[in-house]
Amino acid sequence: MRFRIEKKLNSISFKTLLAFFVSMILSISLIVFVLDAVYFFKNSIFSETDVNDFAKNFSQEILYNKEGIPERMGLELEYPWLFESLVQEAAYRVIDQSGKVVLYSAAGASFWSSVDIAHPITTGPFKFEHEGVLMDAATAKAENGGKSWFVQLAVSRRFMFFSHDTFGFRFVRSGVVIFSLVLLLVFFFCAHFIVRHTLKPLRELSESAALISPRSLQARLENNNLPTEIAPLVISFNHTLERLEHGYRTQQEFLSTAAHELKTPLALIRTQLELMEETEERNWLLNDANYMSRQVQQLLLLAETSEFNNYNFIVVDIEYVVNEVVCYLQRMAEAVKVNFVVKDYSNGSQWRADRGALFTLLKNLLENSIQHAPAGTSILIAIYSNKIQVRDWGSGIDESQLPLLFTRFWRGDHRRDIGAGLGLSICQEIAHVHDWSIFAQRMEPGLLFQLVVNISDD
Repeated sequence: MRFRIEKKLNSISFKTLLAFFVSMILSISLIVFVLDAVYFFKNSIFSETDVNDFAKNFSQEILYNKEGIPERMGLELEYPWLFESLVQEAAYRVIDQSGKVVLYSAAGASFWSSVDIAHPITTGPFKFEHEGVLMDAATAKAENGGKSWFVQLAVSRRFMFFSHDTFGFRFVRSGVVIFSLVLLLVFFFCAHFIVRHTLKPLRELSESAALISPRSLQARLENNNLPTEIAPLVISFNHTLERLEHGYRTQQEFLSTAAHELKTPLALIRTQLELMEETEERNWLLNDANYMSRQVQQLLLLAETSEFNNYNFIVVDIEYVVNEVVCYLQRMAEAVKVNFVVKDYSNGSQWRADRGALFTLLKNLLENSIQHAPAGTSILIAIYSNKIQVRDWGSGIDESQLPLLFTRFWRGDHRRDIGAGLGLSICQEIAHVHDWSIFAQRMEPGLLFQLVVNISDD
């Protein structure tokens, strides 16, 4: 469980999503912090700015009579109660170019008693006090019929703060919360989709790389349509595969060449030893020569079975091949008083395989069973449509040794000869090339080997 959590935390997708999520949270927190700071300090700049902007818009709503003189404000048609109900908090007046007031709001001229009309009249914000209440005011200019008119608008600062506190900031705060939740949900789904789409080439590359084995070193990873950050890694990986393939081919060629070169001198040594007078020393040397010849032959066979190009796949009758192997090893089995029992349940099934490789695989399995089967016992070969079972009634092996059975040069106890320890490794190589499964199972007594093939592929 702990390993899974650490693996998840170390993934690129998780780190990317976490980075975007943290960035989003910080951005939202910054907005909330600024709003709270504005609310806490209640800076007059916002009040003055709001009144100035409102005055500019308000000046464009002047309604003129036939003579082109302002007679009313358009906003009062929509909200006639506005300046009548708030006579102590808001007022306006309209001034002509000469400085004469031509229009007042319901608050009248007394509201503006403390404000002098300057010449020339300038636009922009200003402030004054009315009956001890601080007013934020602004002057805006309007043009009509070649004449200029100036609208002065004043709103008490306490009313502006009340509006901000009661309506503005509260609605803004609620809006930020709702907006943040919606943004987080939308962001999560969008970011998750984008990250999955962006990392899809990496997953495909990982799957392709996992399929590469010593038997498919000629394969290469596709570097088309990859992100520019990933392409150099894929190119380097392909170059590494080229070097590995070259090294593997060189190793296989050396193994095959060495085995070929050793066969002839070993054959000559055996011949010379066989012609010598029989002594204990000569017998020991002959046994060593036989062992070396067998090991060289197995090495050569292992090199050949590891190369896919050496296989010629055809449709073979599995029962016929099994009987052929049994006949080939009959003398070897009789020499140690072991019998073969063949049971055919295949109903004439045929497999697609290399005939020679299949013969070698079955021969090695039966030779292994012969080496471990006690005298007077039998070796059972059961043939099914999709598998072959080989069982002996020998001493078997420990459960802990089962994973070592197909390891190169590993030899178990209780065998009659001193084999090279490559027979079962060769079986495994052949099975892998054919995409078959081969495994062993402890029995009481003995050992059971199973070779399983997928009939649908054949």
